[in-house]
Amino acid sequence: MKLSSKTAHILSQISTTTKLGDLRKIAKEIKKDHELALELWSTPNFLARLLAILIMDNKRISQDTVNQLDQDMLMHPPEERNQLMDWLMANQLTKDKKTIALIESWQNSVSPLQRRIFWYYQARLRWTGQIPPPNSLELLNEIEAKIAREEPEVQWVMNFLAGWIGVYEKQYRDRCIAIGEKTGLYKGDMVSKGCTPNYLPEFIAIESNKRNL
Repeated sequence: MKLSSKTAHILSQISTTTKLGDLRKIAKEIKKDHELALELWSTPNFLARLLAILIMDNKRISQDTVNQLDQDMLMHPPEERNQLMDWLMANQLTKDKKTIALIESWQNSVSPLQRRIFWYYQARLRWTGQIPPPNSLELLNEIEAKIAREEPEVQWVMNFLAGWIGVYEKQYRDRCIAIGEKTGLYKGDMVSKGCTPNYLPEFIAIESNKRNL
């Protein structure tokens, strides 16, 4: 795809030192421009793709659109593709009932990235302080059955969700702690100062104590 002068100008403002806050400032000036977003996405520069997501029109995002974005993300290393999909969720997919419905249909998607977003969205419903949805028991059953053999990018968010269920729903706390003890996921992993360990017994203890729960 031959890039327009507008796209070329925007790309000239992006470098390896560009921060996420800088991308948000650029997006605020552009506002919504789906065609421009598609051009930026085609580059396929990681930061340009993050910017593209910010200026997409979520009313034009369908399952076919997500499938194509998903395939394009696979060219990136794992950390980048996870960030791209999480950014898409936070900045577009959770903004419209139609795209939320898409997220809710991805529990058993063939795409690991789409499964990741299903579980991440469920965790997000809880950590944002909302009343937990009534599906925690069903989700815990699925986590116990599948987490050990899931792809790493999905495994992490399933563990993350179990952590927040354990924090906010005391009736499931012991069960969530037991999942961590049984799987041993992230036990002993080093984390940055001020960050909460991902190992479920530690995560649940720390985050529930913070909230006096």
